[in-house]
Order: sequence, then structure tokens, then C-alpha cells
Amino acid sequence: MAAIYSLYIINKSGGLIFHKDYGSAGRMDTNDSLRVASLWHSMHAISQQLSPTVGCSGIELLEADTFDLHCFQSLTGTKFFVVCEPGTQHMEGLLKVIYELYTDYVLKNPFYEMEMPIRCELFDINLSQAIQKDRVALLGR
Repeated sequence: MAAIYSLYIINKSGGLIFHKDYGSAGRMDTNDSLRVASLWHSMHAISQQLSPTVGCSGIELLEADTFDLHCFQSLTGTKFFVVCEPGTQHMEGLLKVIYELYTDYVLKNPFYEMEMPIRCELFDINLSQAIQKDRVALLGR
């Protein structure tokens, strides 16, 4: 069973710009993926406003019985979140690697328009390699 179920990237407006499922468990159709992204964006924004901690950046980890959701928000407001098996460790590092891939292969692509869906072959290839490398590292722990 894969440790990572799916990856989502949401733009600062809350629009889903990238989604990829890993493994066959819990696959969602496109509409469900859009709903999850929109709901997470809203929950993240509300948590920032309701937090008693000054300067809170929002929810970083949501733990449920059947999955964990780890989130990383860049300084530009783009959110990267991974849905994975409960108790999966070191997802923060993976999210930062994914963000680096995003900056290297998407933002530096002269044909990419900001806030639009990501369609970049080099990003897909390097993302798959990073996820595979992370899976191998998780099996070794």
C-alpha cells in the first residue's frame, strides 16, 4: 500500500491547479477533487482568522482515522497538500521538495500562466521521481 494517497496544489484564490492520485485506494472524480480543494482552502483561511496565536499560518496537519492531510503554504499563498496514510512521517520535507520542483519547473516555464492549471511534463516527471524516492525512503525506515 502506498503511503501517499494524493497530492493537491491550490492557487491563492482557492482554485485547484494540480491534482494527482497515487495508488488505487480512495480515488475521486474531478468534481470531488475540486470540492476537496475548495473546502481545504476555506478551512485553512478560517483557521488563520480564528487562531488565538498571532501570526498563525493556518492548518498544517489534519489527522483522521483513515488518513492524514499535511499542508504547506508558500509565501505567495499557493497551498500544497498531501493526503497520506495515518502516521506517515516526514511529509513536511516532501512538501518542500514538491514546492522546489514547482518553482523550478512550473514558475520558470515561460509558457506557464500564473494561477492556471499546471500542464508541464518536466514537473510531472520530476514529481513522480520525488514521490518514488520518498516511498523507497519510507520503506527503509
